[in-house]
Amino acid sequence: MSSVSPGNLYIVSAPSGAGKTSLVNALLPSLPNVQVSISHTTRPQRPGEVDGVNYHFVGADQFRRMVEESAFLEYAEVFGNFYGTSRQWVKDTLAGGTDVVLEIDWQGGQQIRRLMPEALSIFILPPSRTTLEQRLTQRGQDDTATIERRMAQAVSEMSHYVEADYLVVNDVFETALQELRSILIAGRLRLAKQAVRQQALLSELLS
Repeated sequence: MSSVSPGNLYIVSAPSGAGKTSLVNALLPSLPNVQVSISHTTRPQRPGEVDGVNYHFVGADQFRRMVEESAFLEYAEVFGNFYGTSRQWVKDTLAGGTDVVLEIDWQGGQQIRRLMPEALSIFILPPSRTTLEQRLTQRGQDDTATIERRMAQAVSEMSHYVEADYLVVNDVFETALQELRSILIAGRLRLAKQAVRQQALLSELLS
């Protein structure tokens, strides 16, 4: 029996405002057997967000306990708040044959790749800096100072695109969505994954 898990692990990273979450949310209903990992975070809950759906909202003390218990596959501090990915949930989901998408920053991506080098990285870029700033402003969630801080951070984040396996530019949303979907479909057809999924068929054909 192969030790390769039938599910693929995808790291999806992008600067804030590039449209990463919108693309992933649109991907889910268009492709079976793919789930997004729901991160634990100490960030305050925003209006409209649901605990256990958008994030698992936890206090700083509980987060620290989970770090000490090695409950996270990766964790990072972003804008003064902590985010972490459940180690056990990811492993169980992949073993069950479902692809897992991690929406995490480049720091978390580096941690994941060290632990799970088979993970595939996708970096999403905006079509321009002007578009990125417009998207951040249109959210209506942050004041001007916060938007300026996020823009400065975005430049630093975008320099890490070189660490990814795939690069998607989110200019026309439907085109970017189709590109993202194509990456996941192609990943399922790789020989190592198909050899696990199609074990019975291969045995029959070659017997």
